[in-house]
Amino acid sequence: METSYINSVIKQFRYYKILAEKAMEQLDDESLFWQYNGESNSIAIIVNHISGNMQSRFTDFLTSDGEKAWRNRDAEFEHTFHDRSSLIAHWEKGWECLINVLSSLRKADLESIVYIRNDGHTVMEALNRQLAHYPYHIGQIVYVAKMVKNEKWKTLSIARNSSAQYNERKFEQDKERRHFTDDL
Repeated sequence: METSYINSVIKQFRYYKILAEKAMEQLDDESLFWQYNGESNSIAIIVNHISGNMQSRFTDFLTSDGEKAWRNRDAEFEHTFHDRSSLIAHWEKGWECLINVLSSLRKADLESIVYIRNDGHTVMEALNRQLAHYPYHIGQIVYVAKMVKNEKWKTLSIARNSSAQYNERKFEQDKERRHFTDDL
């Protein structure tokens, strides 16, 4: 890894992956497919969309448009999966595609131009775009899971009324450069 930016991006993506997975782990299989109403997305639909987007954007990332001709974005918002194992396998396929590309990037690649629907982005801009897009949807996954679990929800961050203890633990540590996910 030649740049702290790429290292930081990988850690950020992995952090959001873990958040989504910890939310999904709290649910039974049926709840992954629950929709609040006909206009809302189930967790399964959101997972399908995220994975489809990752596979499209990061297959041949540096050499082809990020919106692949083989991608059917509209189908990502239909119920394609009906069991947890196939859904999670699809989820992992998208993440594997993303992480493999990120792990192969070098500092010199960051200013290269890549295209998404013919709009040119530097690699850094394209990564920032996805680093905003995926957490947006992962927040939806967490929110839907939290609605489903209600009072049985196990928090994924600092628990209510625990900020003082968390801050105390953090401020007991020496000041040093580290990623906020390093001690989660």
